Amino acid sequence: MGKSEMDGVKRVQHCSHWGAYSLLVKDGKIIGAEPFSRDPAPSSIIHSVKEWGNPERRIKQPMVREGWLAARKSGDAALNRKGRGSDRFIPVSWDEAAELVASEITRVSRDHGNASIFAGSYGWTSCGRFHHAPTLLKRMLNLVGGYTGHVDTYSIAAGPVILRHALGSDAACVGRASTLDTIAEHSETLVVFGALSPRTAQNEAGGIGSHMLETRLRRMKERGMRIVLVSPLADDIPDWVGADWWAIRPNTDTALMLGLAGEIVTAGRHDADFLARYTSGSGDYLAYLRGQEDGQRKDADWAAGITGLDAAAIRALARQLVETRSMLSVSWSLQRAQYGEQPYWAALGLAAVIGQIGLEGGGVGYGYASLGGVGAGINSGRSPAITAGADVIDSFIPVARISDLLLNPGAEFTYEGAVRHYPDTRLVYWAGGNPFHHHQDLNRLNEAWTRPETIIVQDPMFTATAQRADIVLPASTSVERNDLAGNRRMDVILAMQQAIEPLGEARSDYAIFDLIAGKLGVGPAFNEGRNEMGWLRHLYEGTRQDSKARFGVDLPEFDAFWQAGFAEVPVTDDHVYLADFRADPEGAALATESGRIVLGSATLARLAYDDCPSHPAWIAPDEWLGAARHDDEFHLMSNQPAGRLHSQLETGPASMADKRNGREQVSIHPEDALRLGLTDGHIARLWNGRGACLATVRTSASVRQGVLVLPTGAWFAPSGNSGLDLSGNPNVLTPDIPTSRFGQGCAAHTCLVRIEHYGESAPDAMEHTRATLAGLAAE
Repeated sequence: MGKSEMDGVKRVQHCSHWGAYSLLVKDGKIIGAEPFSRDPAPSSIIHSVKEWGNPERRIKQPMVREGWLAARKSGDAALNRKGRGSDRFIPVSWDEAAELVASEITRVSRDHGNASIFAGSYGWTSCGRFHHAPTLLKRMLNLVGGYTGHVDTYSIAAGPVILRHALGSDAACVGRASTLDTIAEHSETLVVFGALSPRTAQNEAGGIGSHMLETRLRRMKERGMRIVLVSPLADDIPDWVGADWWAIRPNTDTALMLGLAGEIVTAGRHDADFLARYTSGSGDYLAYLRGQEDGQRKDADWAAGITGLDAAAIRALARQLVETRSMLSVSWSLQRAQYGEQPYWAALGLAAVIGQIGLEGGGVGYGYASLGGVGAGINSGRSPAITAGADVIDSFIPVARISDLLLNPGAEFTYEGAVRHYPDTRLVYWAGGNPFHHHQDLNRLNEAWTRPETIIVQDPMFTATAQRADIVLPASTSVERNDLAGNRRMDVILAMQQAIEPLGEARSDYAIFDLIAGKLGVGPAFNEGRNEMGWLRHLYEGTRQDSKARFGVDLPEFDAFWQAGFAEVPVTDDHVYLADFRADPEGAALATESGRIVLGSATLARLAYDDCPSHPAWIAPDEWLGAARHDDEFHLMSNQPAGRLHSQLETGPASMADKRNGREQVSIHPEDALRLGLTDGHIARLWNGRGACLATVRTSASVRQGVLVLPTGAWFAPSGNSGLDLSGNPNVLTPDIPTSRFGQGCAAHTCLVRIEHYGESAPDAMEHTRATLAGLAAE
């Protein structure tokens, strides 16, 4: 898979978050892509990669916002902050830009302290483990006194927090639960809460060599395993799998899990020995299921009233779960909702009642197919990656609390039971991400974004975030530099070889930070005397030595690896989560308050949070179909699109195939559409008290009635004073609230909206973005 030339076409090995491939390059341009020969189900997104070479949306040179420069001279803070997103940018040299960035870092550090520097930089930057923008930013800032960072991710925050408390680690939801190969061979009943979809499994943070989900699903079907899909969307598992679709009301999975557990307990079929030996606090949990706490027994009838599912089917499934080898699969998406800790904890409680945790094909796992590597063989070795170094100050926020940070300096917040305070943020440096894609309630973020004194954005693309910056630095894309791909969920390390020259004045993330580090006086400590290829050799050699020392596995030397394009690493297959704990609960005790699985928490009982009780519980969300006040009020699901990764490659062919007339499509059940006078292809307006956007109607019987589906990733394109988003970005509608005081995760999937026919025409979203970029970058 290394470089080769034939008929003037050069094949260059590369990798992105959706897989490995060879880029076909001719006359200095990317003309196509060929998938990795070892990948049984390559993603179609690889054919969109050539869009990175399109200059239309690229930042072509370093620039500084005109209003920021004027404010810098006059000291007028209002002039400084209010022009973001509308002022034009002034081109500057790289040396001038680096001087400005370094002087701002120095000023804020000196006058306000390093906690006032927010190194946001969250997002799916290039999958390369060397040119990893957030890590390189934090490496540089740690050398000059530190920064305020973030913990957890938008994808998964509440889930890891509650599992760290209930299981002692978040391993079960980051790819260390039982692997899918052992589930495919040993499970008899699989209940999927959320999804097992190739749509999400095509992606993996840091890259992926082989997409194995469909292979595992085929084996499950071949063995005749019963699969129950619990989701508002029938296409959350391929139709050929033949799963039973339970079209649940969104945000009510916790009630179903509790109802199933309650049925098992009422029938006396729970594994009392397992609960006594391997769990703590189960008495409180069982008392809640029996209704001793609130007078309401949690059973099939109770769960049916909340979920909209059939009570008889729930009772039958409860029986089957204890009569067969049963596995529960819980998607990451379930915890991205108000009280998102509860479905993760309730699934653990149900699995404990069944009593098959630690057995082949039994128990519970989280995040299968949420990323392609979750459930794959576990990389036992060391992944090659540059480090940020040790954090030199203790300052962080939960990742989804950005607007709260900027709007409420000094305000109190809680996280995992500790009380902390938001620092007074004066400088934001964002590299390799786009919060105006992934954050909730974008109109609130837009207001919060006016508060810092300086915002620096480093990115290849002129995103909505870059448009609202004071200083923009043009980074190259991964196809314009050399790097390594690899992570703990991959069975290979992959070479990411440069295919084309950088566009315009773009520089690699490493080169940019090295330049700024030199201005800050920490260049030698930052670069350690290595250039790009020197670092790649160094990082690869660390992995190679680790593989030899710990596993006796000889990886090829760097030059041979670089030529071949990949190297296999040690992998653990057929892994059974908590097997050691089941065999020896004292010798393999969990890192919890009791050393066992926590179903009733002394810590949470002491904290007495009303939004995260001391045992798994059903708490009705503020926005759900059980609380809808209007016939045209729908629950909005904002899922991962099929044709792009978040907002990356939005104009690529795979993404455009899912748009209509350049606008995102909103899926609605045909009967709901008929009732509201909507037809396929209509332009619809979606709105609630937080904002409004346009989308093209697509009718689909695979969507539960009362539910709308609008994928994430359309580039934010607010129009005029109305703020109406033209592109179909669902995050103008989603609430910016935490899952709970304990977990503080993103709650995007707790969202009610209304929908109506907008009219026969509307401004073109793509053309609006072109005009916006042309105006901002006018010279």
